[in-house]
Amino acid sequence: MKKITIFFLLLGSLYATSDFETNKTCKGCHTLIYGEFYDSAHRKGSIFEDDVHKAIWDLHPDKEKNIYTCNECHTPTDTRIQNALDKEMSAIPEKDIVQTKEAIGCIYCHSITDIEQHTTPYDKSILTKEPKMIFAANTDNRNGKVMFKEETSFFGMIKKTVGSPFHNIDYSNEGFYTGKMCMGCHAHFENSHGQNVCTIDESGANNEEKNCITCHMPQVKGSATTIKITPKHTYHGFAGVRNKPEMLSKYLNIEFDKIGNRFEIKITNLATHDLLMHPLRLGQLKVRVNNGQKTIDLKTTPFYRILGDKGKPAMPWAATETLKDTMLKANETRTITYQTKLDKGDIVEAQFGYYLVNPKMIKKLKLESS
Repeated sequence: MKKITIFFLLLGSLYATSDFETNKTCKGCHTLIYGEFYDSAHRKGSIFEDDVHKAIWDLHPDKEKNIYTCNECHTPTDTRIQNALDKEMSAIPEKDIVQTKEAIGCIYCHSITDIEQHTTPYDKSILTKEPKMIFAANTDNRNGKVMFKEETSFFGMIKKTVGSPFHNIDYSNEGFYTGKMCMGCHAHFENSHGQNVCTIDESGANNEEKNCITCHMPQVKGSATTIKITPKHTYHGFAGVRNKPEMLSKYLNIEFDKIGNRFEIKITNLATHDLLMHPLRLGQLKVRVNNGQKTIDLKTTPFYRILGDKGKPAMPWAATETLKDTMLKANETRTITYQTKLDKGDIVEAQFGYYLVNPKMIKKLKLESS
């Protein structure tokens, strides 16, 4: 009896930092979605799963104060930290199940009922207080709700259930059709000096045809649930620079044009935001010419944004200015000219790639071994 009591005490401590239902519970009915989510940056949002985030946190001045101010977006499911922050108390991440498996949980995102807009430092997500209610998109039942209930017929001899025994579903939340529900964390962020660190034009979360969800969470093959089989579901791996970037390749267009003894490469960003958002990113357009005998590498065009302070590069939290910005903007087309004569049969190859962290910042962040 004593062993059983100890077991339950230990089990309670593992989940003590969150008030949300665990992601593993969702796995039972949403097997494919759970698998996608498990490999996503959302599941890996904490310092224990994201090397870059940990490197930034290790250098951040708030670490010395034991105040993990990144919690609201990076690990919002960790209610122990959030409750402390709300009371202006110190709290730092502990390596537990919430931080490693539940950082940005399924129920957290699907509980967002609205976004509270702020000019600084960032917007905030407002969660529903209605028990067992989640929000989702379903164009066939857009204004409806699915409430769990048991129905009987033939004088109670035949019974069937409607909905999920774990939650009710509200399909009327417009934010899940436009992408507005993502804006609590992804709209903008300013540091303590009022410097813009990253911003996404919120008009990109107003258009149902093209928004955060349609681009980063497209419809893919496979059933959304095991309860009601569907041919497709919304991808929950969150396509981006860390996961399935090929899903976003259609939003970057590269064209070639030969003009006399030179040629041009036109690169167009079809997204509604900068090509790469994080100030540590570095994009590169590499162009080479193959004449059948050898390959000649031409100039590499970089795309970046450098934040700084007093004219020198600085970390995002310390920046007070933007020193230089060559990042491809939303819907921008940039033409790059190459003064290279092409002969018949020459093959021109243009390739866009990126670094998660600009190589010039690797040593500063102590990421040499990552």
